[in-house]
Amino acid sequence: MGNTTTKADLVNTISHRTGLTKHETESVVDCLFESIIDSLKAGKRIEIRGFGSFNIRYKNQRLARNPRTGEKVSVDAKNVPTFKISKEFKHAVSQSLKV
Repeated sequence: MGNTTTKADLVNTISHRTGLTKHETESVVDCLFESIIDSLKAGKRIEIRGFGSFNIRYKNQRLARNPRTGEKVSVDAKNVPTFKISKEFKHAVSQSLKV
């Protein structure tokens, strides 16, 4: 397994820690992800204390450049999901990675 944790890895870890079956755990994880997506689609901000916050950021229409050809292309305006890590999360991860 490389340096990537997959949804299946999360399900296995949570299942092991909670005693729930993998099927039950996968349902809970799927429901969490769907709830986050549904809230963002509805224009709601999600804040999970100690973890971070999900938000939607509006990006204006702009001109960009095709890196292959150098040609200018128009990029439509769009809503982009963003995630901002909490200070506690950032601190916990930075402490565990110190060598």
